[in-house]
Amino acid sequence: MRWHRIQALVLRYTYLYTRSVPRVTEILFWPLMDLLVWGYVSVYLHRVGGVSGAANAFMFLLGAMIFWDILYRAQQGVTLSFLEDVWSRNLLNVFVAPVRVSEFVLTTFIVGFFRIAVTIGVLAGLAYALYSFNIFSLGMSLVPFFANLLLMGWALGMVTTSLIMRWGQGAEALAWGVPFLIQPVAAVFYPLDVLPGWLQPVALSIPATHVFEGMRQVLRGEGVSAASLAAAFALNAVYLVAAALFFRYMFTVARRKGLLAKLGTQ
Repeated sequence: MRWHRIQALVLRYTYLYTRSVPRVTEILFWPLMDLLVWGYVSVYLHRVGGVSGAANAFMFLLGAMIFWDILYRAQQGVTLSFLEDVWSRNLLNVFVAPVRVSEFVLTTFIVGFFRIAVTIGVLAGLAYALYSFNIFSLGMSLVPFFANLLLMGWALGMVTTSLIMRWGQGAEALAWGVPFLIQPVAAVFYPLDVLPGWLQPVALSIPATHVFEGMRQVLRGEGVSAASLAAAFALNAVYLVAAALFFRYMFTVARRKGLLAKLGTQ
């Protein structure tokens, strides 16, 4: 793995945003719409509900929305970087160059991290300005929460990209759909005990579930569970390794079948 090749790829993807207003707008538009919708829904619940319960619901919904965007943007950072090369017919140029698969994947992680930093910075500022909600009130627990969502998003991104490599542009919808497949089970906007009993073990096998449950615990003033965080990190380690192996396998299959050449010239 060579840093100068990774740096060159990071610059290549970064330059796309310096010269494209629509791409920059896309980073902020949908998160901003989510913040406004869920924020005003939370304000409404706060007005019509009981003071204590509604205040908790207000914080839970805004916190969940911001945290969900971390996961979603991490996944998008990997997948959309790959699709940018597909759409610009630059995919063959990337892989004809002496770029290793690991370097390409690490580049998408770095670019995705920058996208997330910009988006979350804007959302955190607007949430405080519009609704007096300070995401940083979570304190140091924010760091492991952020890390776990980032790792899970990267794993989902590798899986999504692998499927697009194998099945072509007809599978591009997966770039936006895969994260939402787990959203109903990951207890994003509601506590784990809302789910049916038989589904709760499935939910606990998803790292994000531990993060969203932990966020609600901290906002209630109960503190973060070290065991829950450890479980989330352990699950993420397993999923990252599995996703990397799956990506490598699909890349090999796509290369042997000539699918990369077909995908890069469509």
